[in-house]
Amino acid sequence: NMDVEKYLSKFYKTTENPTLKAMEFFMEEFNHPEQKLKFIHIAGTNGKGSCTEMLTNILIKSGYKVGKFMSPHLVKSTERMSVQNSDITYEEMGNLIKRIEPKIEKYQKKAKRKVTLFELETTMAMIYFAENNCDLVVLETGLGGLYDCTNIVNPLISVITSIGYDHMKVLGNTLVEIAEQKAGIIKENSDTVFALSDEKDVNEKIEQTCIDKYNKLHTVKKEDIKNYEYNQKYQKFDYKDYKGIIINLKGEKQIINASICIECVQILRNKFYEISDEALRSGLNTVIHKGRFEVVNQKPLMIFDGAHNKPAIENFIHSVDMYYKDASKVYIISILNSKDYDMILKNLLKDEKSVFIFTDGNNKESYVAKEELLKTAKKYTKNSNLYTYELEEAIDFVCENYEEDVVFFVGSFYIYGTVQMLLKEEKDD
Repeated sequence: NMDVEKYLSKFYKTTENPTLKAMEFFMEEFNHPEQKLKFIHIAGTNGKGSCTEMLTNILIKSGYKVGKFMSPHLVKSTERMSVQNSDITYEEMGNLIKRIEPKIEKYQKKAKRKVTLFELETTMAMIYFAENNCDLVVLETGLGGLYDCTNIVNPLISVITSIGYDHMKVLGNTLVEIAEQKAGIIKENSDTVFALSDEKDVNEKIEQTCIDKYNKLHTVKKEDIKNYEYNQKYQKFDYKDYKGIIINLKGEKQIINASICIECVQILRNKFYEISDEALRSGLNTVIHKGRFEVVNQKPLMIFDGAHNKPAIENFIHSVDMYYKDASKVYIISILNSKDYDMILKNLLKDEKSVFIFTDGNNKESYVAKEELLKTAKKYTKNSNLYTYELEEAIDFVCENYEEDVVFFVGSFYIYGTVQMLLKEEKDD
């Protein structure tokens, strides 16, 4: 039994000069699994994961066999692909790798370029879903768009959740350039769902692509959302003819994501998929999305949020204000080297009254040094409650000193597994 995580961790990770050539080669070699499947293809700077979870949930509740492809994973690589919300096993993944490996060798010799981790994972997913005879696959893009590995599919529906700044080195520097990349998932003669942005030229870019590709565009507009209310347990709203939709995911942006899902359901019904209102409502209402404003501990109350780009940080701050405005707060912050940590800190430190703890995540090579975070933080605040600790020490420190406060882990998804493990050890002590 091969050590899958070890194999994948050594695999080539890059996003330079993306092309679809390798994917086309693998699909051909495996007799085109992607042509045997029906896809809902989801791109967007933020909200992809939430939409993917909600839609998968709705479709499973409607009696369909559903494949789900997500990125990034939080703890294990096997979370990337699941059928009926149960993850692929390491054994199944190992077997797929063994079948794909000779083809990788063949391709690398021929093309003189390395196969990337995301190409391998996407190939595994396509074969896995086809061999499991999935009725539908909810497919999240990796880097989102034109040259994304997932873009070898011809979807029933393309979804673009939001356009904002992230992965700028790869996707371009202006919102219009990013929109152009995301619009790369829009294929001939299909349906596109898009949540209108505040930027007119971004909307025009998506609209024009739909015209060029003979797509029917379905837009989610803020004015179609009415009677919004929320409490600690849920959010409630009307969307078009749907009254009193309840979702348990936190944060106003989830209202937009749920509305996108409702649009998708309408399109699928028009294509003769049977989805009851009950499946739609309970699908939206029961979704759990790990690492997105997720409560990970009760005493002290700890909330984990993977926000690491500008729109996500703004949503995070907005959610903190919605739910915990008057609480005493502690932030434990870890940020990957590749992210704009100056922007993240500048935004978080607008909160003058709280305690801030800077860590270097769970891996010194990949994370900004905690001393550097502290130095940057001092540019933006007179606040004296600033500390640097290792992640493990930070958790001990808040458990001993801030039992009555609300503690937020923010800035990176990739410490999720470590945080879960440390909290478990804390309980066992």
